[in-house]
Amino acid sequence: MTPARTSTAPRARDIGLDVRAPKARCDDRHCPFHGRLPVRGLVLEGTVVSTAMQRTAVVERTLLHYAPKFERYEKRRRRYLAHAPPCLAVEVGHRVRIAETRPLSKVVSFCIVADLGGSARRVRGEDSKRAAAEPAAPGAA
Repeated sequence: MTPARTSTAPRARDIGLDVRAPKARCDDRHCPFHGRLPVRGLVLEGTVVSTAMQRTAVVERTLLHYAPKFERYEKRRRRYLAHAPPCLAVEVGHRVRIAETRPLSKVVSFCIVADLGGSARRVRGEDSKRAAAEPAAPGAA
């Protein structure tokens, strides 16, 4: 008696990082789990601030830089364009882990490998969109 097969689709491959493979499957050739894209080099964490492009997300990291002249810290930010595989389904405001890959386009050299969930930090413009979508409560002045 042969054991029953659950599915014929290939399982997600091990990409060499300590991240869980997504449960969803995709047919994206630039997906590190289901395609042929190798990841190497830097592994960074940041917040998704935009997903307006097709299969590409803008990931922002906020850093503190010490200014010795003023003896204070200043905020600096760095934005990375990263490939967003459809199997991860990342949303604006989520913390993600991105890994360096070969250049996929002129400005995209990173790929999202893990969705770490919602962020504690609010993304600019998020409050105004939410306020416009929600109707005002009756009796509120």
